[in-house]
Amino acid sequence: MYRFFRWMVRLVTFALAAFVVGVTGVWYFAARSLPDYNATYAVEGLSAPVEIVRTTENVPHIFGQTDADVFFALGLAHAQDRLWQMTMLRRTVQGRLSEVFGPETLKTDELMRRLDLYGAAMASVSAQSPAARSALEAYARGVNAWVETVNDQALGRGAPEFFLFDAPIPYWTPADSIAILKLMAAQGATQVETEVLRARLSLLGQGWAEDLMPDVPGTGVMALPDYASLFPSAVPETRSAKADEEGPLSPFGPAIFATASNAYAAAPSRSAAGGALMANDPHVALSAPSLWYLARLELSSGGVIGATIPGVPLVLSGRSPHLGWGVSASYADDQDVFVEELDPANPERYRTPSGWAEFRTRKVIVEVKDQTPITLTLRWSENGPVLPAGHFDLGTVTPPGHVMSLGWSALSPADTSISAALEIMQSQNVTQAIAAGEGFLAPSMNLTLADQETVGMVTLGALPRRATNHPTQGRMPTPGWLAASRWQGRLPYALNPRVENPAGGIVINTNNKVTDRAFPEHVSFDWGDTERVTRLTRLMGEREVHSRESFIAAQLDTVSPAARGLLPLVGADLWFTGQPAPEGTPERFRQRALELLAAWDGDMNEHLPEPLIYAAWMREFQSRVLRDELGPELAAKYTHLQPLFLERVLRNTDGAARWCDVLQSAPRETCSDIARISLDAALLGLSEKYGPQIESWRWGDAHEAVHKHAALGNSTLLGWIMNIRQSTSGGDFTLNRGVTRGTGPDLYANVHGAGYRGVYDFADPDSSVFVISTGQSGHPLSSHYDDLADRWRRGEYVPMSLDPELARAAASGITRLEPKAEND
Repeated sequence: MYRFFRWMVRLVTFALAAFVVGVTGVWYFAARSLPDYNATYAVEGLSAPVEIVRTTENVPHIFGQTDADVFFALGLAHAQDRLWQMTMLRRTVQGRLSEVFGPETLKTDELMRRLDLYGAAMASVSAQSPAARSALEAYARGVNAWVETVNDQALGRGAPEFFLFDAPIPYWTPADSIAILKLMAAQGATQVETEVLRARLSLLGQGWAEDLMPDVPGTGVMALPDYASLFPSAVPETRSAKADEEGPLSPFGPAIFATASNAYAAAPSRSAAGGALMANDPHVALSAPSLWYLARLELSSGGVIGATIPGVPLVLSGRSPHLGWGVSASYADDQDVFVEELDPANPERYRTPSGWAEFRTRKVIVEVKDQTPITLTLRWSENGPVLPAGHFDLGTVTPPGHVMSLGWSALSPADTSISAALEIMQSQNVTQAIAAGEGFLAPSMNLTLADQETVGMVTLGALPRRATNHPTQGRMPTPGWLAASRWQGRLPYALNPRVENPAGGIVINTNNKVTDRAFPEHVSFDWGDTERVTRLTRLMGEREVHSRESFIAAQLDTVSPAARGLLPLVGADLWFTGQPAPEGTPERFRQRALELLAAWDGDMNEHLPEPLIYAAWMREFQSRVLRDELGPELAAKYTHLQPLFLERVLRNTDGAARWCDVLQSAPRETCSDIARISLDAALLGLSEKYGPQIESWRWGDAHEAVHKHAALGNSTLLGWIMNIRQSTSGGDFTLNRGVTRGTGPDLYANVHGAGYRGVYDFADPDSSVFVISTGQSGHPLSSHYDDLADRWRRGEYVPMSLDPELARAAASGITRLEPKAEND
């Protein structure tokens, strides 16, 4: 017994020692990649010394003697803090994720190879302006200089993830930066999904498309043909939703998760302090680290500061001493799906307006970790790349003997968006910035601007010129062989919506409808917002003059206009009705919930139960209304609330209340019946999860912000280390936007929101502020991995100053870059 005990002690001691040694080893190798912000590096590619002054929040302020040297240092700083993120963005757009992650990302790689965004980026390098070429080349040299430094000094491969995944780091090139901007266009693309969904609803008949996808209120449009009349052989098809999901790490996702934003500006005449004001908060998928990275560049045109994307040498939202600029997704219709008819005698040919033509083809090999490489045959028609039926649910609307191709502005091989963005960044006033936007092709965005004297806004991006007799107006897949379906170049930039020096002194955008022009100069039929704009319009209009504080308050506002609009309708026959029910009964539970909602002002505050009750009730109501008519598979596509649709149903617009009647039951159900049943079902589900005390429920318990690491976030252990979770306010339709997941066990988790917030005050520029949703570093052992996350959650900001002395006074480190001597 004694010997057994002694050996057990030895074994336990050995195991503990091995564990300590293992943990110490992991920590040592991971910590090696933490950059020293007080170091001096001799690097090739510089013309003169450069300083990178890091503030206490790890915001780099870069000072160099030439613009090229400054962009070099930005590339190095991005690589110091976000090298893994940069390489993953590049691999995504290249279609090379499967080399690292294996077959689970093969579908994503296949789609990216077929789109060939990276090929278009390589071709676009030669189209850039000399200044942009210089910036791209210098930036690439800076990234590569840090990679070489990591290799030479054995700095832990640059990021701990490189120890877990065999992911070699090829040298950075100018095409990589152009490609990442094109990847942002992919993340914001919604029109393919919208076209396919509208076609599927059209095939079902019954006018479902008009109710579920109504035109945003405004000028009407010409009637569209039924999809079945265009393609008689296309029939409604039932497929599993899962079969058509894009793969992990795909930049494409449901439209609700496309990029969105708020941007608004007030001229000096509407400012309490007499200087222009501006605010911007682009909405993206929450991730750890954030997509955004704060930086300040001291250029020959002056200092610029704001939000950058690692991998791209641009400040996409920020300010200079003279100008403030911000971006918001325009939802412009710059994509069309074309139905290509195959030659029955030779499926390698397709029909064109002038007869049969052969597809342009190319074979590529996709390397897959631990598996045999896959050979893909890529095909292009004159309209664009051919996409298989398994992507975007295309198979559900593809007639037999046909394939689908995609026309998209982002596929241009002469994309000068980087050049245009660089000109905007260095413009001195609103007029110059609007003029500079002509060369911006994709992603299409609304650019909000403010200078010392005025404000303005313009829609950036190449808008397709469509024929007035286009068969579907770009709203559904269209016959690719008809001349009327084909794009006829680009609309003149002068036709892009714009406003400069408006009479009211305020411009706003929440991805809302920006023009009432008729097709084909309509910009889009499908917009990203119909709710937030009403709230922002009210907040901007209820004050004669604004301040930095009022702009911040609007940015952090959590009142839901959707809740305010829908609750009086859905509960019209339920408020304060019936006799008081006994405690503990379902009737009493419903009455208590209705009492709380009746007194609620629509504030999606994390500490309240009302937002949770409202969200669960509306979800149940919409689901019950949709499933009967659409079937479970198609109804499952609607994972989030559709306020315009529900308002039509509850107001019985054009007879839309028919959705409430269950077709397969004998009784005739009313919307009040469905509302009552839905509320009871919602309350039952919430009580099972959060307990029977309705007053103790908290929206924040369900609406946690999940900043997820793209590669490791799903791992139980590593996800606990890498992911950042926080209780948050807001919701799908609040200005402080927190889009819910909509599927899975955590239905109401906050997975999409303002990754960056900035407020710029030209009356006192140094009082301007900004923040991102995580921290500057992508290294989990860095103190800057999540140090801004709590500020972001609490609605706090950090100073945005262009004063070099203030930056140096608050410096937590100064990195010095020196040109490497020839004999070094």
